[in-house]
Amino acid sequence: MTALRKRMLEELQRRNYSPTTIRAYLHIVEVFARHFGKSPDKLDQEHLRQYQLHLLHDRKLTVGTIVSHIAALRFFFVRVLRRPYREIDLVYPKRPERLPTVLSQEEVAQLIASASNLLDYAMLTTLYATGVRRTELIRLKTEDIDSQRMIVHIRQGKGNRDRDVPLTPKLLETLREYWRWMKPKTYLFPGMVDGWRADKPLTPKCVWTAVRDAAKRAGIKKRVSPHTLRHYSEFRTMPSDIGLICAEPGITGLRHSCAGKSLGIVRLDLQIGEKGQK
Repeated sequence: MTALRKRMLEELQRRNYSPTTIRAYLHIVEVFARHFGKSPDKLDQEHLRQYQLHLLHDRKLTVGTIVSHIAALRFFFVRVLRRPYREIDLVYPKRPERLPTVLSQEEVAQLIASASNLLDYAMLTTLYATGVRRTELIRLKTEDIDSQRMIVHIRQGKGNRDRDVPLTPKLLETLREYWRWMKPKTYLFPGMVDGWRADKPLTPKCVWTAVRDAAKRAGIKKRVSPHTLRHYSEFRTMPSDIGLICAEPGITGLRHSCAGKSLGIVRLDLQIGEKGQK
């Protein structure tokens, strides 16, 4: 490890950045220096301007990814190299406003039912029922499932915050069936080492792959990711044939935040509403 990399690592650790953010920032600065074939402390504002155009036009990265690069490079030049903030002319590109991918009740039911095994089924059900992020999902431990209080503890989620989310009876039933099959020790969804289950968390990519493969088997053409299932977490609902408890009879909810504006989408299902009134 070079002295410059060590210094950046220490500055990130001093501010208690998460391990994921630390790895990402170090990697971004490393790729930036490799692009110009020089040590990053030898690069200046003109290099930053050229690199941002390279990310936009040549690599065609999304706005969200470019924003992450800007944040990492700004941290390096301002916090590590101690250059004046105003001299770091990295502009944030305008973020397009898009509606989220919306799945119908039938598509969600097909997606979860198309899981290739009980592990994937339990992960998809947990994502949908709790609205956790995939990084939060893989860090869940068996002790975080509180069946007495019917809650799921999320430890050190985004922003290093703890929170609790509801545990529905259907999810609890699914997790119990999964536990009898997998018998996890520490982590609820253990990963693999040399082809064998190990007492370590899955990688985030495994969750993404499970959702993608289930969508493909279900014949869903829409772009689906683990984050797609977070859009439904406002009401903690599930399609009626899957059986999770709906917060309000007859209402299936979806909320999403886009570019600082609250976008609410609520769908009424008269058929379920009629059943709820019987």
